[in-house]
Amino acid sequence: MKEHKIKNIFVNGPVSAQFIAESIQKHESNTAIGAHSIFLGQVRADQVGEETVAGINYTAYEEMALQKMYEIREAIFKKYPVTCLHVHHSLGLVAAGEVCLFVFSSSTHRKAAMEACDELVERIKAELPIWGKEILTNATHQWKENK
Repeated sequence: MKEHKIKNIFVNGPVSAQFIAESIQKHESNTAIGAHSIFLGQVRADQVGEETVAGINYTAYEEMALQKMYEIREAIFKKYPVTCLHVHHSLGLVAAGEVCLFVFSSSTHRKAAMEACDELVERIKAELPIWGKEILTNATHQWKENK
């Protein structure tokens, strides 16, 4: 089994549509891939009392998060017949409506790509030391809880 390296998953600010499109397009040359599964996490303008979430300021324990992400990726590669797993998570301020998480899996067939992507997203949310401070429209904040 191929050993993968620790990759930096963090981007400053939102994940752009151009970055997402370019990431997908890079896989055109791998003609053994028959399926991609993509998850995009977008900041919601949730209501918090009388206020609305204007954005989320993401912070992380980066070294620990990257090591944990490496372990999760290796487990997913062992469990599913996938060829590629990519994760990009925002740090810093991401406004409501912008993308803060981009997860992309590829495989020969769709089922493996979809299941791997789904499990990867669930494990990121549950296991990585990444925190979001919701910035409200009145400039106050609260810490986001993953549900």
